[in-house]
Amino acid sequence: MRDFFVKMALACALAFPSLAAAQDISSRQIDQLVALETRVLVAQSAQRLAALITPRQRPEDLMANTGRTTVSYTADWLAAQPKATGGPEWRCLAEALYFEARGETLKGQFAVAEVIANRVDSKRFPDTFCKVINQGTGRKYACQFTYTCDGLPENISEPRAFVRVGKVARAILDGAKRPLTGGATFYHTTAVSPKWARVFKRTAKIGVHVFYRRG
Repeated sequence: MRDFFVKMALACALAFPSLAAAQDISSRQIDQLVALETRVLVAQSAQRLAALITPRQRPEDLMANTGRTTVSYTADWLAAQPKATGGPEWRCLAEALYFEARGETLKGQFAVAEVIANRVDSKRFPDTFCKVINQGTGRKYACQFTYTCDGLPENISEPRAFVRVGKVARAILDGAKRPLTGGATFYHTTAVSPKWARVFKRTAKIGVHVFYRRG
């Protein structure tokens, strides 16, 4: 590249009489010219790169999108989260958490959410949150989540509790890790002892819920 700039410097000196004669151009002057042109080229490359990257594709955004939502099971973490919103999938999960686990600790609510998300990922269950939650609803002894078939109206009477579980639902839908239940796809309260609990592998107990997975 240096040879290229030397030739350019000589050409400029010959083309413009006001410049020093080609034979009088010192090595220092050539070095200065090379440094200047290098800075210009680097600046132009940076400008071209910036023009190609849209606001939604900045490097820091692309790096952030490769990770998962980081959760701390504390009141401070929950309070720091914005009020959650979403489509039907978010609503289904938030309602399930409200009716199934709103009285649980934050960790207990995340644990129930993990079970539902694990079912969505499993080939043994439907592939959406709404379908998993409503599986068997309307058929005697077939519903998977009690609140969907207990005959009681599904009214949200504690709005602040719904805001809290809504944030949990949002975090799960946004890809939060699921370290609490060991891949569980079943749970029951400590008030009951279903037959299937004798067959499945117990993975965790959090609050009033006991969690299991097959095998």
